[in-house]
Amino acid sequence: MRRLQPYLDSDMQSRWYDFGGDTIVRTDQYIRLTSDHPSQMGWLFSRVPLTATNWEIEVEFKIHGKNQLYGDGFAMWLTRERAKQGPVFGSADNFEGLGVFFDTYKNNRPGVVFPYVMAMVGDGKTSYDKDTDGKATEFAGCSARGIRHASNPTKFRLTYFQDKYLKLELMYKSEDEWTLCFETNEPPAIPQVAYLGFSAETGELSDNHDIISINAKNLYTTQPTGKPTPGSGRGRKAVAQEGGSWTWFFFKIFVFCGLIGGGYVGFTAWRANSKRHRY
Repeated sequence: MRRLQPYLDSDMQSRWYDFGGDTIVRTDQYIRLTSDHPSQMGWLFSRVPLTATNWEIEVEFKIHGKNQLYGDGFAMWLTRERAKQGPVFGSADNFEGLGVFFDTYKNNRPGVVFPYVMAMVGDGKTSYDKDTDGKATEFAGCSARGIRHASNPTKFRLTYFQDKYLKLELMYKSEDEWTLCFETNEPPAIPQVAYLGFSAETGELSDNHDIISINAKNLYTTQPTGKPTPGSGRGRKAVAQEGGSWTWFFFKIFVFCGLIGGGYVGFTAWRANSKRHRY
């Protein structure tokens, strides 16, 4: 899988991605899905589908603008269809696959702190309800106050093991500090043919929504074990299983040495006793 940066080749084209709408490419700096102007939509989609069953996607992005009131946010997509502009953060509704929404404008979700990051699993038929910020179709999510206009690089990292594990982490509080948004051992099914994409939208309120870099890779190791935390940013971080396996390894060595030592002591006592009986 491939890293996006720089963004255009010598012919001012991207080899791996298509873009459209109001998207602006600033060579080797950023891809701006929307500028800080009202009523914009922009998108960026891979030309080649994601075929790996276990993967990790890490994206650096930036949400910023000059206004005190701002909106609406951007989305990451892993969907069967690609490059269709529409009303869900600039992309098509009734999608099939996974959408992760970085929603910066609160419409109607009492008690929820915004910006809010949430995942939705689309079946190709169910619509995203913008009026309630997708509450009814939320798979998992977390509040991320401070992710806009952060003073350090902002990133997200999505880790997926087919049928086994899904985890979303965010970096925005400080550089190299990852915050768990959600994780689950019951992940949704991703279409076998899925395209990676990004889109953004502004309405009466606006913001700059920039994609700085995309780094995607296959994973070949055993997935970590974690406590399911759908719908919440709280939960213990995934813990790999190597620690337990090493403990069991040393325990077996200890038992083996004990058996060898015990056998030697027994043999020595038996030999001494045999000599006494012989003479």
